[in-house]
Amino acid sequence: MAQLDDHTNKEFHVAQWMEGQLTDAEMRERVSESDFETLLKLRDGLDVYASLEGSVDDSFSCLQHRLETRKKSKVRRLYLGWAASVAAMAILFFGLFSVIGNGSTTVTTSIAEQSELRLPDDSQVVLNAKSSITYNKSNWDEDRLVNLDGEAYFSVETGDTFRVETPNGTVQVLGTQFNVNSNSDFFEVICFEGRVRVSYQGNETVLTAGDAFRKINGNDDENWEVPTTQPSWITRESSFLSVPLKYVIAELEEQYNITFDSQTIDTSMIFTGSFGHDDLNVALASVFSPMKVRYEQKEGNVIVLSPHE
Repeated sequence: MAQLDDHTNKEFHVAQWMEGQLTDAEMRERVSESDFETLLKLRDGLDVYASLEGSVDDSFSCLQHRLETRKKSKVRRLYLGWAASVAAMAILFFGLFSVIGNGSTTVTTSIAEQSELRLPDDSQVVLNAKSSITYNKSNWDEDRLVNLDGEAYFSVETGDTFRVETPNGTVQVLGTQFNVNSNSDFFEVICFEGRVRVSYQGNETVLTAGDAFRKINGNDDENWEVPTTQPSWITRESSFLSVPLKYVIAELEEQYNITFDSQTIDTSMIFTGSFGHDDLNVALASVFSPMKVRYEQKEGNVIVLSPHE
C-alpha cells in the first residue's frame, strides 16, 4: 500500500508541476534524477501521442479520478491536449517503474545516434547506434549488472564484479575498458585495458589488454590482437576485420538509415576495411568498390546491390 501511495504522490506532483504550481527545483526534489530528466523531455515536446496506445482523454480521466479520490486537494483541472498527454504519459511511466522495480533505467539509441552515459559508480558507457542498455540504480552497490542489446564501449571503475549480459553471452570484469558487440548471431568482445572474462554457450575465455574474441553465426571462436586503445566507431568510423559482408551491410543501415536489397550478391563474402559515418557516398564506395559490388540508390533510401558484370 505504501508503494501505491508513493506512485500516486508522484502523479499528483506531476499534475502540480505541469500547471506551474511546482517549480523545476521543487519537482526535482520529489522524484529521482532519471525520472525528472524523462519528464523534462516529455514537457519539451516529446511526441507522446504516438506512444500511447489508448485514448489520451481516458488516461487523463483516470489521473483526475485518482487525484480527486486519493488526495482531495484543490488542484485546478488540467487542460486537455498537450498537458493531458504528458500527464497521461507520466502515469504510464510511473506505472512501468512500479512493475519493473524502482531504479531501473533503460537508454536506447536510434539509427545514426550515439549516446554517452555515466553509471552510478561513475563508470562510463558509450552506446553505438541502434543499441540499448538497462541497469538498476536501486541495487547497484550490491550488483553492478547491465543488460546490453547492440554495441557499447565501457570504461569501468574499479570495484566489485561488473557484468554485461547479452543474448549471446556474459562479460565479467573488475575494472577495465572494453567493447561489446552483440547483435543476433554476432558476438564480439575486445579488451582495451585490464582483464575480462567472457562466458558463452557453456564456455569461458579470458581476455587481457589488446585481445579480441568473436563468434559469428555459430562458427568456431576467433581470437586476435588489436593495436588500438578504443573502438573506431567512437570517432565515427566503423572498422571490420575478416567479417562477412552481411554484417557490414547491417552496420551501414544502422549508421545511415538506409535499406539494402542484396538478393543478387553473396553476402557471405569476407570484408576487411572501414567506412566513415558522415558521407554516405564515400561509405558506399569504401565498402563495395573493393568487393566488386555495384550499388544504385533508389527511392525511399533503398540501395540495390548487384555483382559487377
